[in-house]
Amino acid sequence: MNTTPSTPGPSDDAVMITRVADSQWHALDDDLVVGRGHAQHRPDGRLFVSIDAWHDATFDRLAEAMLAELPAPLYTVVDEADIELTSGWRRAGFTTRRREWEYVVPTDPGVTGLEAVLPPSGVTILPAGEADEKLLREVDRAIRAEVEATVGWQSMPAEVVGRPGGDTIVDPSKYAVAAAPERYLGLIRVVTAIRPRIGLLAVRAGEQRRGIARALLAHALGELRVSGFAEAWTEVHESNHAASALFQGVGARPMNSNLELVR
Repeated sequence: MNTTPSTPGPSDDAVMITRVADSQWHALDDDLVVGRGHAQHRPDGRLFVSIDAWHDATFDRLAEAMLAELPAPLYTVVDEADIELTSGWRRAGFTTRRREWEYVVPTDPGVTGLEAVLPPSGVTILPAGEADEKLLREVDRAIRAEVEATVGWQSMPAEVVGRPGGDTIVDPSKYAVAAAPERYLGLIRVVTAIRPRIGLLAVRAGEQRRGIARALLAHALGELRVSGFAEAWTEVHESNHAASALFQGVGARPMNSNLELVR
C-alpha cells in the first residue's frame, strides 16, 4: 500500500492518496473516501484510466499520483458533454486522440429492414467461432493495410491497435466473416461481455459496395436477436461517413459522442 500526502481537500485535513491495489487508488479525507482512481488494460494491451471525484483538487491529486506510477501512454474515454471531467483530464496533460459517435442499434429485423438481406452470389457468412484463423488474420491484415494507406487506422475502432507481428485479432471466436471459396472478404466482431457491442465491421476495398457489410451486419444482429438482445451498441469515428450511413440506414440512433484522450 503506497500513500502520499496531498493538498487540502474538502475538509481542513490533508487528503491522502492511497494505492489500495495494483489498479486502484483512493483519496482519503480523514478516513473518508472522497475519490477513486482505476486503471485497466483492455484486450489490445492499452492501459485506460478513470477517476471519480467530487472536487477538482481531489481529481488533480489522484491524477498526479496515478500518472507518476503508471507507464505511458495512458488513455481515457469521456462523454464529450461532461465538460468538467474532460477539463480534469486536460489539466493532467491528456489530449484528444479521436471522437466517436455512439449508436444504439436495434436487432429487430422489422425495424432494421435486414430480414431479407443475403450475401452476394459466391459469398458465405461464417458465424463467430467458425472462421479459419489463418484466413481470418489474413483478411484482417489486408484490411488494416488498405485503411492505413487511405484514411489511416486511427479512423477504425479505438481498441483495435497493432500487436506483435501486426496481429490485431485478440479473440478469433468473436469474429464472423464473409467467405469466398479461397479467401475472406470481410469481418465483423461482436462482444457481449456486458452489453452487445459491434466493435469492428470492415470489408476489403475491392469488395465494397456489393452488400457484404450489410450481410455481415444482418447476420450479427440476427444472432443477437436469437440470443434475446433487443439492441446492440457501436461507435463510429466522426469522419467515417459510410459507416454512419450504414448504421443510420438500419435505424441506429446516435446517443452521444465520446472523446478518447491520450497522454
